[in-house]
Amino acid sequence: MKRQRDNENDEDGPARERILDAAFSAFMEHGYARASTLDIATRAKVSKRELYSHFENKQALFAAGIARRTQAMRIPLQHNDVANPEGLAATLRLLGRGILTGVTDDDVMAVYRLAIAESLRSPDVAATLDRVGRGETRKAVAALIAQAQALDLVVAGDAGEMADEFCSLLFSDLLIRLVLRVARKPAPKEIARRSEIATELLLRLYAAPNARQKHETE
Repeated sequence: MKRQRDNENDEDGPARERILDAAFSAFMEHGYARASTLDIATRAKVSKRELYSHFENKQALFAAGIARRTQAMRIPLQHNDVANPEGLAATLRLLGRGILTGVTDDDVMAVYRLAIAESLRSPDVAATLDRVGRGETRKAVAALIAQAQALDLVVAGDAGEMADEFCSLLFSDLLIRLVLRVARKPAPKEIARRSEIATELLLRLYAAPNARQKHETE
């Protein structure tokens, strides 16, 4: 019985991934409103019943796809070290690179363009992207800043607003230029440079006095 259950679990993961991949292809080809769950199930080689056993509806399927990409951006947070100013700066740089690399990925840019194209017919697409994509990224940065505040490395204040400033420093106008296809995807060197600058400016603004002095003397 245990072996049978293990086999079922082994099959469950790949099926879910196939559904997510199929949904992405269908959304890109037909748009969110016109993509059908039947087409998605057919592409994934599963029944509609199996599809609905993984995802309640099409919006949940779209949200799961965004969440999967968002999680990839947050990998550095799993290895954070904010015990001192150097650790905080290093973690912010890692996080900044992760966010920039994830958001500027070609597939993620395609999702942004899809959300814009479907904004009138399916406004829930843009709302889902904002909540699950940008919103989760903002929460992750805010949580890191709040952790640093608890250790007196960052001054008191609204961690969410500080997270917004960090992301603004990271991107400037890059995101809109990428969506409009008037800029190229940044190379790793450029991503590292942007992350370095955003980290330095954020810490100049909000590092606690003792932590700022130590950071500037390093």
